[in-house]
Amino acid sequence: MSALPAAGARIDNDDGFDSEEILAGLREWIAVESPTVHPPGVNRMMDLAEAAMRAAGATIERLPGTDGYGDVVRATIPGRREGPGILVLGHLDTVHLVGTLDGALPMRRDGDRFYGPGCYDMKGGMYLACHAIRRVVERSGAPELPVTFLFIPDEEVGSPSTRRLIEDAARRHAFVLVPEPAKGADGRLVTGRHAFLRYKLRTFGRPAHAGSENNRLGRSAVRAMANLIERIEGWSDRDRGQTYSVGVVRGGTFVNVIPIECYAEILCVAPTEADMDLVRERMGGLAGEEDGVRIEVEAGSVRPLFQPHPGTLDLFDRAEAIAGDLGFELKHGQFGGGSDGNFTGALGIPTLDGLGVMGDGAHTHGEHLLVSSLGPRARLLAGLFDRLA
Repeated sequence: MSALPAAGARIDNDDGFDSEEILAGLREWIAVESPTVHPPGVNRMMDLAEAAMRAAGATIERLPGTDGYGDVVRATIPGRREGPGILVLGHLDTVHLVGTLDGALPMRRDGDRFYGPGCYDMKGGMYLACHAIRRVVERSGAPELPVTFLFIPDEEVGSPSTRRLIEDAARRHAFVLVPEPAKGADGRLVTGRHAFLRYKLRTFGRPAHAGSENNRLGRSAVRAMANLIERIEGWSDRDRGQTYSVGVVRGGTFVNVIPIECYAEILCVAPTEADMDLVRERMGGLAGEEDGVRIEVEAGSVRPLFQPHPGTLDLFDRAEAIAGDLGFELKHGQFGGGSDGNFTGALGIPTLDGLGVMGDGAHTHGEHLLVSSLGPRARLLAGLFDRLA
């Protein structure tokens, strides 16, 4: 069996899980640009999520945003039985700035590929989950266990305003389902995620006139930062999944002034606890002074290491059985690419991640989903809502 149903296996045509119908609804979500740094756009997405969950019969709680981020929507649907239930966890913010739809990444279709900001990461997955729970309620009256959806506004920057909320919610549930994008061409689920450590780096040099013969008296903060970037990124071991990436750099004032300040942000990925310790040792060791330039290092938010554990592996086995009944095969593994599942998995709560759409190009102008994956992946989610107990 493949990651998608075999040709002719009509599992998504006549029971409310038609891929084309799902895409038609999802287009409305993709049409709303919602970068994390634009709370009005994120809140328009929260409006759409709230409407979708009301249509499924959910009780809605809207939590005002904090620290300059968008709102959070919590939606709850009672189950046929009481007790700790299922938390569906996902975000509606994206990395694509306002104007991307009219510029580098317009919505378009090319065969099985559908392109658009956030379609893959991860509006597609959260829309699938909304669609699936609505079909379960229409068909069965209720899921087996109570289901709570938590729509997050700031995942793409590390969930700084919502981590405590996420962890508190997860502790009250038996299972966590995360419809982040599936991994790879075979649509693998995620049963573990590498840790993510963020850092801010600042260099402070000595001013001088850049065009003067005395500019040798200056010390360029930008040049020092460039050398540090080479050193930091050179620590990456991509074969092992341990990476260091500098994603933001700012420095200098005028081209004719030796720059005295420079700022950078670094994302470090660690697949093991030992790698996390090594990251902290290396990054902390940069602080001090080199060649007259002062270096400051500030540790930022951390997504903890989520390694496969028995509860999560048992949850995968249940999903694998459901997929088998639907006519396709599931695989799983631990991967990079952080999510809010890092928080819940690290707590030891059974967490199954990567349940969203298949596709590729997250965080790029080639971001796309595979239309053919929409029906099967929505049915998988519906099966979990129906059968987890």
